Amino acid sequence: MDALIDLITNPYLLAGLTAWFLAQVLKTILYAVINKKLDLGRMMGDGGMPSGHSATVTSMTVLIGLARGFGTVEFAVSCILAVIVCHDATGVRRETEKQTYLIDELLKAFSELTEDRLPEVKLKKFVGHTPVQVLAGIILGIITAVVMYYLLF
Repeated sequence: MDALIDLITNPYLLAGLTAWFLAQVLKTILYAVINKKLDLGRMMGDGGMPSGHSATVTSMTVLIGLARGFGTVEFAVSCILAVIVCHDATGVRRETEKQTYLIDELLKAFSELTEDRLPEVKLKKFVGHTPVQVLAGIILGIITAVVMYYLLF
């Protein structure tokens, strides 16, 4: 039971989850405003503005730095992992998203040029992030960590 209490009161975990939740709410609201329709699936979806991945890892990293020190091994490990996650969001994941759109266009063109029908395949459209979306996630993560630091420490 103590382990469960430790888990749900862990300030670093709470900061990461809070930043992720805020990013997902903002992402859902922005999607609704831009597309003029509410899609609650965006709450759990990848891609979009701001980056939930970047917000999550940044908030944990900054809170570790504030609470434990920026010269600690915990901060160093968290910082390296945050850099990897943010880079991956604009690198591999962004390229995967671009490829998804291209595959959809190729399938559509193939269907129009031939009478063959290919199996319907649902590919995720929102996968990666633009650098601006990652930057917005980083800023959200920093703000979340600072607020959480002053609330919890």
